[in-house]
Amino acid sequence: MKKIVSSGSHLEEPIGFSRACRIGNSIAVSGTAPIENGQTVYEGDVYNQTKYCLQLSIKAIEEAGGSLQGVIRTRIMLTDITRWEEAAKAHGELFSKIKPACTFVEVSQFIDKLWLVETEIDCVVI
Repeated sequence: MKKIVSSGSHLEEPIGFSRACRIGNSIAVSGTAPIENGQTVYEGDVYNQTKYCLQLSIKAIEEAGGSLQGVIRTRIMLTDITRWEEAAKAHGELFSKIKPACTFVEVSQFIDKLWLVETEIDCVVI
């Protein structure tokens, strides 16, 4: 069984991606940026951009039949690693009881220069 969850982005077709993909009991969530209706949200705010991205990802996981408790790995990509604690605060608010494997990395930039963070999540349906 393969299930695709759409983000609604106009870029899904030309790039060939989806917000999330489930095969069997595994769900992978694509890099999720702080975008709503094509616009960057929480400009300049790492904490709220991170929380927003994670919440979008969790929504996709639930749509694919998973749950927060099944999250096994998160990746937080930042354009300024010195601001990792802001992102970590948002991550901790959602995952402090679940404690998935987690990685914070610095990247040179994202598609939109207003994005300070992107997230990825891997989940197992339990």
